[in-house]
Amino acid sequence: MKYTRLIVCGDSYSEGMSDEIVNGQYRGWADRVADVMTQDVDGFTYVNLAVRGKLLNQVIEDQLPHAISLVTGPETLLSFHAGANDALRPSYKPEVAIGLYEAAVRRAAATGATVMLFTVLERTGNTGRGSEVWAARFSEFNKSVRKVGAEVGAIVIDANGESFFSDSRFLAFDRLHLNAEGHHRVAQALLEKLGYQFDPAWRIPLPPAQPTPWLKKRAISTIWFFTFALPWIWRRVRGKSSGDGRSAKYPTPTAWPLR
Repeated sequence: MKYTRLIVCGDSYSEGMSDEIVNGQYRGWADRVADVMTQDVDGFTYVNLAVRGKLLNQVIEDQLPHAISLVTGPETLLSFHAGANDALRPSYKPEVAIGLYEAAVRRAAATGATVMLFTVLERTGNTGRGSEVWAARFSEFNKSVRKVGAEVGAIVIDANGESFFSDSRFLAFDRLHLNAEGHHRVAQALLEKLGYQFDPAWRIPLPPAQPTPWLKKRAISTIWFFTFALPWIWRRVRGKSSGDGRSAKYPTPTAWPLR
């Protein structure tokens, strides 16, 4: 299948944080995939509705109906990825989130589009009690992604089968979002899965990391806490999100690449 339209729904992962910035926007794996997809067909268009910080119900209510209205058939590749932000919250209710997710995927598949789903990376190289809790939650969530994906015939992208992706050097300084190398590798993995030209070097692990001196490690952790963790906690206390007031990068079918 050579797709004529790519539609992306989701949160910061699909928006492209924290990749390089191009034309004032984070580039991200989706832009990188669109760069290749557009080479294979005339009239290719790209829609990216993803906004950082959005919860599952927000993606379903605010993005999915618009995405569905833009589907033209199986030649539309509809990417849907949401739920990780829910699992990071203390109030997370898996039975609710999983039910919402599966119903949304069925709605997307009913349009006739080719649906693409993602599991959540369970191990990102971070350590500590919080990481263990999130890994357990993500593992349970991923089971539902695989199950409903098989049910509707979706393309399921599962990075958990590639152990080297757990290397924290693929993460930005915030320890949560992919950096440029991480987005590049995700894009190449997707292109391979979709049958496009790709760089096979994406499977090569990074060379062994050099040990970080204890004092430097402590200094980095302190800077990270005040720069990212504390603001995140403060937003949660106030019921705010990093995506409040933000709009999608490309809310309408956009000829790609941008001229």
